[in-house]
Amino acid sequence: MVRWEPGARERLQAAALELYAARGFEQTTAADVAESVGLTERTFFRYFADKREVLFDGQDRFEQAFLDGVAAAADGASAIDTVTAALRHASAFFPDERRPWSRQRQAVISANPGLQERELLKMAALAEAVAGALRERGLVEPQASLAAHACVTVFGVAFRQWIAVGEERSLPDIARGVLDELRVLTGSAP
Repeated sequence: MVRWEPGARERLQAAALELYAARGFEQTTAADVAESVGLTERTFFRYFADKREVLFDGQDRFEQAFLDGVAAAADGASAIDTVTAALRHASAFFPDERRPWSRQRQAVISANPGLQERELLKMAALAEAVAGALRERGLVEPQASLAAHACVTVFGVAFRQWIAVGEERSLPDIARGVLDELRVLTGSAP
């Protein structure tokens, strides 16, 4: 077994995604993933708490990208301008070269109700974290929660467009367009 070759985490992630897509998430074990890249199951669990975590690794960094965007908004910025800054920062978390992996990951999640639930929980936690950051900036309720949920919804709609087959626009470009659509919908178009 090649235990100490560099990049074990990344190799495990790539192998897991490929196996989940080919065999199905439920039919693939952590041992299967580890074995496919010449590692032990124990090594798998050194990097990931369970086989779902392979798909949700980086959740803290993803959330932090939104929070960094909120923090980067100008002092006194409106709620929508603060959300725009959060979306800009978060969208940069997904460069175009990450699109194929994101497409495959979403297909695996969409095929499994348990993973769909986990994804929804992740997005709900994200909305609450953004709402908290907005409250810290002085936005009151219910505006903080409404703005945070709108932010997460805009991101979700933009992300689904970004991973669509044939889509070539960048995620930041798509997110800007979706946010503009929300502004039109709410009568606050620039």
